[in-house]
Amino acid sequence: MDVSGQILRGLERSCVPAERDRIVAAPTNPGIERIQAQFRGNAFGLHRHDTYGLGVTMRGVQTFAYRGERRYSVPGRVIVLHPGELHDGGAATDDGLLYRMLYMEPQRLLEGLEQAGASLPFVDDPIIEDGPLASLLMSALTDLEQTLDELFLDDFIVRLGSGLAVHAKQLQRPLGAVAWNQARAARDYLEAHVLRGVGSKELEEVTGLDRFALSRHFRAAFATSPHRFLLMRRLQWAKAMIADGEPLAEVAAATGFADQSHLTRHFKKTFGIAPGAWGAMVGAGRASA
Repeated sequence: MDVSGQILRGLERSCVPAERDRIVAAPTNPGIERIQAQFRGNAFGLHRHDTYGLGVTMRGVQTFAYRGERRYSVPGRVIVLHPGELHDGGAATDDGLLYRMLYMEPQRLLEGLEQAGASLPFVDDPIIEDGPLASLLMSALTDLEQTLDELFLDDFIVRLGSGLAVHAKQLQRPLGAVAWNQARAARDYLEAHVLRGVGSKELEEVTGLDRFALSRHFRAAFATSPHRFLLMRRLQWAKAMIADGEPLAEVAAATGFADQSHLTRHFKKTFGIAPGAWGAMVGAGRASA
């Protein structure tokens, strides 16, 4: 079956010309971000997310450094980037690149795996030839103008966990029920206080764990640390404000960063692009809509 051909034909009308670098950002759902990106050359420097990066190459040759190797993806291939893995991103040829990507917080994927008692799947190969998985991803990535329906997401997350498990070594979750609930309590507390500093003592009181046990449990549950989790929530908030055209100084103040340079440093380290450049690419994507 020519999966890549089907995908490309289904998206012909939504693909914008390749001569301009731009990002189209879809409305977000809790814990889920979706984009279409097109550019020439190297767009993103080395960075790491605390989310799964799951996508499909649409046009051109996609290249990125990942786990010590230079990788290449062609149209129809599925991209799977695990939380915390350092990578960059660019077009491998002068023809440019078009791809769509879904970024999912590990906790959302765990929602679909919890009843099975499974851990987060780690997929060794970041480039997969899997027609059904590509089609599943495109069911969430085709319409970037609308938020994803809640009932659709319930099924999508379950099927996604199963699809990734085919390519990963599935292990039983290393946390017992008590430890899992303690990690989740810490996560919920951080979510509720995302725009202010949260200290270790606060989380100890909330969870009943000492800070070092909590750090171990939190990372086992959500593939990141409490500090990184809080920082990423602030950066996602900042991303939304930048996309709305808010001045960077005001964004920094509103999202808990010391100043604009502090925001810029963390934004570039996390997303591989300066916030001003990212805002310009998102603005270009909106102007073309």
